[in-house]
This record gives sequence, C-alpha cells and structure tokens, in this order.
Amino acid sequence: MHCPFCRHTDTRVLDSRVSEDGGAIRRRRTCSECARRFSTVEQMQLVVVKRSGATEPFTRDKAIAGVRKACKGRPVTEDQLARLGQRVEEALRGAGWAEVPAHEVGMAILEPLSALDEVAYLRFASVYRAFESADDFESEIAELRSRACGDPLHAAGAPT
Repeated sequence: MHCPFCRHTDTRVLDSRVSEDGGAIRRRRTCSECARRFSTVEQMQLVVVKRSGATEPFTRDKAIAGVRKACKGRPVTEDQLARLGQRVEEALRGAGWAEVPAHEVGMAILEPLSALDEVAYLRFASVYRAFESADDFESEIAELRSRACGDPLHAAGAPT
C-alpha cells in the first residue's frame, strides 16, 4: 500500500475492523517513512459473469438503468430506484457470490421491483423472462395476484 502523502511503499497496519455487513474491512495504517496515518477500506469485488463468459464488475448504476426503462412513465422516483439498486447489491453480496451469473442479477431485481411497481415489474419480467404470448403475461399477473392475496404457496416463491 502506497502512502497517500509521500508515496512510500512501506506502510504498517495499526488496526483492522470489519464493517457491520461484513462486506468491507477498514484498516488504520501508518507510513514508516513520514509517520503519517491514514485509513483504507477494502471491499469485496462483486463480478458479473455474462452469458458469453466475459466478466465485469457489478455496478448498481447498470442494474438500475435496466429497471429505469421498465419504470418509464410510472410514478417511481430516482430515490426509490437507488434503494432498489442497494437492495439488489445487498442480496447478491449476502448470497455469498464472488462471481454472480448475469441471470442471477436479473432474478435479484424481480422481487424488489414487484414490490415497487407491478406494471414496471411486468415490463421488466416480460423482457427478462422472454415472454412470448399473452398467456405468459396472464400467468405472471395471476402469480402477482396470488402473492398480493397472501396465498402461502405462491408467496414463498413456489413454482406454479
């Protein structure tokens, strides 16, 4: 680790603390050359594996961009989209993924989106799940209705 003040490469860790969610480590360091102290934060890199096999770092903004298209014309605020992005990232990190398949990112978006706006959810699901007919929409609407009514079989996410 380079000292941010003198760029010396020999620094010593004085203290390490894990964040509450366990996703990052905060380290207090000192430089052996200039004796100044500074902090670093180490965070686990979440990587998305695309269908082609290529990988790229997960970014909330990219996940939110797809959802924003589905929410066009709907009463959904940027703040709500930001919270949805945070929930998605927390769900992926909480599942223990280091390399998450792109498909799982979409799956992680579906649940919080259905709670946010059902129309936007149907739009997103129709593209994500590649609906091919009106029957696909009807099945998904029936699923939404059964969850809204508290049907325990569907509320748990059991297949229909």
